[in-house]
Amino acid sequence: MSSPANQVYPVIWHNNSALLIDQTRLPGEYTFVEIHRSEDMAQAIKTMIVRGAPAIGVAAAYGMYLGSREIDTTNRDRFLEHLEQVAQTLRSTRPTAVNLFWAISRMMKTAYETLGTVAEIKQALLKTAQTINSEDLQTCQAIGDYGLEVLPKTKEKLTLLTHCNAGALATAGYGTALGVVRSAFRQGRLARLFADETRPRLQGAKLTAWECVQEGIPVTVITDSMAAHCMQQGLIDAVVVGADRIAANGDTANKIGTYSLAIIAKAHNIPFFVAAPLSTVDFSLPDGSKIPIEERNPEEIYKVGDTILTPEGVEFYNPAFDVTPANLITAIITENGAFAATDLAKSQAQQVA
Repeated sequence: MSSPANQVYPVIWHNNSALLIDQTRLPGEYTFVEIHRSEDMAQAIKTMIVRGAPAIGVAAAYGMYLGSREIDTTNRDRFLEHLEQVAQTLRSTRPTAVNLFWAISRMMKTAYETLGTVAEIKQALLKTAQTINSEDLQTCQAIGDYGLEVLPKTKEKLTLLTHCNAGALATAGYGTALGVVRSAFRQGRLARLFADETRPRLQGAKLTAWECVQEGIPVTVITDSMAAHCMQQGLIDAVVVGADRIAANGDTANKIGTYSLAIIAKAHNIPFFVAAPLSTVDFSLPDGSKIPIEERNPEEIYKVGDTILTPEGVEFYNPAFDVTPANLITAIITENGAFAATDLAKSQAQQVA
């Protein structure tokens, strides 16, 4: 599938450095941050200059290469020891998104398995990072097409609802949940996308809406609390969201508010789909209770810009993710096809085959 001229790529390798779209400045400013050091990449991931599980994985892979470039030794064992320290710094940035750990593990595997000089290992690391980047783009395009196949056939054109941002900005450039939306739009099957604003960081209002405007996708932004009303009024045909980590039994961690959206969809008999690459599935975790949930700075809740929203003396709780039980998920859409949430073992078998 060819990409349109206005396709967005949040992580670009250019002139021996990584260029990241600064997502904290969207939609007001479309600017790039140039990353030359692994510590700067770790900070960019932590502060959400780059965000979205697959995009974090791609960024971390380049961060590993940048870190390797900073290691000044020709001794293989010493090099690998220092590279492990780079890996640990990057792992500590975001605890929930499993693609981060998957990409770092793949980079470390490349380092240990590459024979030859330290310089040759470094080149192999760059090649692996670039491969992770290109593979994710192909994966997302496949997810979009498989998603199109399983969307309801009740209408010629559907109105979909999504939460947070699982689009080009959150991946290598096409999107998981928004990849399904893109495929539906390009095939003439999308009437409109409703995008939850996604408090407290407003990724839906800022990022998903921005992406849709770039491509001419009809989009309506609603507050998170409006989703039930929209379903009750018959405005929504299906819900499609992304994921940051999926347990072996199909329980899925995604941006806070996803669980309640799944409950509402179930109550209105509306299909609820999760779109994610197989790298997001953590088969080492038996269920969602084992998924670590990142808790972020409470300032995200009580402050918008320079404006304080709450009185002094109150306390805050700011988990960035929640877990949607598998029994609320109609299907999980992967690059190998769509599977019942409780059938993920089949997707793993297909991947091995």
